[in-house]
Amino acid sequence: MDTDRPAEATELPPAIVPDAKDWTWVLQTRCPECGFAAWDVEPTGIAGTVRDLIPRWTAALHRDDARERPAPGVWSTLEYGAHVRDVMRVFGTRVRLMVEQDDPLFDDWDQDATALADRYDLQDPAVVADELARASSAMADRLDAVPADGWDRTGRRSNGSVFTVRTLTRYFLHDVVHHLDDVNA
Repeated sequence: MDTDRPAEATELPPAIVPDAKDWTWVLQTRCPECGFAAWDVEPTGIAGTVRDLIPRWTAALHRDDARERPAPGVWSTLEYGAHVRDVMRVFGTRVRLMVEQDDPLFDDWDQDATALADRYDLQDPAVVADELARASSAMADRLDAVPADGWDRTGRRSNGSVFTVRTLTRYFLHDVVHHLDDVNA
């Protein structure tokens, strides 16, 4: 998290309506917003895709308007970039747990609370770009290390959703691709 924030920026950003959707449906249905189709993704290729997407995120975060929200209640490119950086970290931990443990229960992660608590809106876009690139590389390395017999290992969210490493990584990739679409990158 960037600690070099403007001193005058103590006011919270305008509220975003929390995303309460259970996006697991993208594992069976093409996303009508970004066009992502999970069944088209071979999990062993996701690491390469993650690496290929790094320059697009970096370029988006270096745009002059990266801090600007395109509409009230919609995250800026900076906020989406910080979110995707954290998605890389959270899902990297989940994949590791699934490979190392039998059917782990994942810690809850409230992405909207994290965005406010960590003040995504005040972070430095260049720092977020660097952190996102490092987190993406670490996630890609983690995916490259999944053993051939590890793709069907399971893990669970607290709401009862059960994933295999295969389905979790497809679900994860949708998030990364979808948000690139959100920021027009």
